[in-house]
Amino acid sequence: MMDADILARLQFTVTSGFHWLFVLLTLGLAPIIAIMHTRHVLTGNLRFERMTRFWGQIYVVNYALGIATGLVMEFQFGLAWSGLTTFAGNVFGAPLAMETLVAFFAESTFLGMWIFGWGRLPKVLHMLLFWLVTLTAYASAYWIMVANGFMHRPVGHEVRDGVAYLTDFGALLTNSSAINAMEHVVGAALLTGGAFVAGVSAYQFSRRTAEVDFFRSSLRLGLLFAVPFGIATVEAGFRQFPDLNVAQPMKMAVLRDFLQPEDRGPYTVEQVQSMMVQQYGPGDYAPPAWIGSAYDFMTITAFFIVVISLFGAGFLIRDHIVRSRGAALMVTVIIPLPFIAATLGWLVREVGRQPWTIYGELLTSQARSSVSAGTMLASLIGFTALLAGLAVTNWILIGRYARRGPRETDLGSPGPRVDPEPVMAL
Repeated sequence: MMDADILARLQFTVTSGFHWLFVLLTLGLAPIIAIMHTRHVLTGNLRFERMTRFWGQIYVVNYALGIATGLVMEFQFGLAWSGLTTFAGNVFGAPLAMETLVAFFAESTFLGMWIFGWGRLPKVLHMLLFWLVTLTAYASAYWIMVANGFMHRPVGHEVRDGVAYLTDFGALLTNSSAINAMEHVVGAALLTGGAFVAGVSAYQFSRRTAEVDFFRSSLRLGLLFAVPFGIATVEAGFRQFPDLNVAQPMKMAVLRDFLQPEDRGPYTVEQVQSMMVQQYGPGDYAPPAWIGSAYDFMTITAFFIVVISLFGAGFLIRDHIVRSRGAALMVTVIIPLPFIAATLGWLVREVGRQPWTIYGELLTSQARSSVSAGTMLASLIGFTALLAGLAVTNWILIGRYARRGPRETDLGSPGPRVDPEPVMAL
């Protein structure tokens, strides 16, 4: 049987990795749907209302099942990482509490009002509700990145009797690791949302859809996000290197052979290892070397995303994508690429921090709960099966809506009329 530390890390990788893919699409679709809804309210064009309802129902499915994956992640966190909570709960407990309040209360409340407000609320108020959904979604992501940023670059605290205490909340909120990562996440999410909308629209053109105007408008808006944010995401990734050279020199040393000369850190793996042994004592402080390959594949995937997005924009000229099945299928390929790139980027960020849970302060072995390897294996199998089921359900439902098109949209549609039963006279 595997070591309990390895099983705990695998469990965290699986649960957080699955949840991250749901969050990525939720964040990416939200502003696109908000813009569609706004255009409907401002212009009165019913096509934008239909677009809002069609893409909105996909958003709702992904959001609901994403919440379920988030609950699974909370369970595994409590099961496997009590040492982390004991050491740093006083520091990132507040950001995680804020994230819970924003995501599980504010965001879900606004979304529920939006879902059930079709035809019942004034149009402007109804539209504003989804903008509030969008803003709270990004606020939730920010609070998560504040907590995660502390794990990568611990700031604004002091350690007393083996426990970290918050001393500077402002430093925690403006942590460069959190801010830089948030910029990268926002770009990746908007790229993912745009690529998804563009890819599904192109897929409909490959099937010779009759909804040409509907999916042409969707494709334009999707590419309007995918093209610039594809480039911006790559640039935001490169801008993290100077800070990483200071905060996580070992990660940059491992990535050294995969980076351009101007991005490389000043130290080799051997040099950083020697420095860390002197500072922290004996141990192997280098993360797995395969994160370099993950970084390489991430950048290659990002390159293809940008190229396909640009081709898609070119295919819009004279409706070439509407008439050419080959062009439509080429753009359809873009759908999974942002998820692949984001997963690889997440692995580089999180695995590249190993063997630290909180860089330079708390080792992963110290953060883990005192749970047996057998218990950890059983929970890993159970959580993986549950998350896989949620993911499969999510993509089956999304795929069904995407294939069906906007003709039979459930969101915002009036339910069947139910006549009251006649009252019997006494």
